[in-house]
Amino acid sequence: MNNSFSALRYGGSMAFVVFLTLTSGCVTSRMENSRMGVTGIESDESVVIMAKSYHLGNETEAKYIRCIENALSRGAKGLRVIPHKKFVDSLFPWFEPRTAPSETKGLSKLMDRPGVAEAIRRQGVRYIIWLDGDTEKVAGGGSLSCAAGPGGGGCFGFAWWQNASDYNASIWDLEGLESAGTISADVSGTSFLPALVVPIPLIARTQAAACKGLATQLHAFIVSDEMT
Repeated sequence: MNNSFSALRYGGSMAFVVFLTLTSGCVTSRMENSRMGVTGIESDESVVIMAKSYHLGNETEAKYIRCIENALSRGAKGLRVIPHKKFVDSLFPWFEPRTAPSETKGLSKLMDRPGVAEAIRRQGVRYIIWLDGDTEKVAGGGSLSCAAGPGGGGCFGFAWWQNASDYNASIWDLEGLESAGTISADVSGTSFLPALVVPIPLIARTQAAACKGLATQLHAFIVSDEMT
């Protein structure tokens, strides 16, 4: 009888975990783009990813930029991507947070500065992609408690939280010194932490989904040579 009860309890617990795994593995994504001009890129041209509102020491922001860089350059059809730091250092101080142009109308003046156009041309940079946005916890709830005693310890309860990853990319075409368009990625997902003795985190990775989705859209946007 005890064995049967234990088996039922174990089976019920496993079914509960499997159910949560299936339901929490989903995230909701919405991608939108607005094209302002014809794009395209040659094999000797490159792109660079910049943070529109850079916060020194923000590792999450730096990690997201690296994720986009890696995703855009990956594979046989990947784009040439100039690392963010290398580009900024090569054009010091003109792309530091306080001196970088905030709008495309400032590009002409920037290009007229000594050495700027040459440095950009030397690296083959055709597009500057400005990223803006973040990942935030927007909701959460539940209760989880852990205890330890002579016979062992464990955690019991259930907690959840919802994250929203909202990012925008502005694509500047340095060939025409104008904006080529914008792309937005809005991703939300709910993570769960059920605990039946051992906590089992079931994480909705919204930032990773936003990176993958935005990089895919950016690649298609830049490679395309047609107005849509």
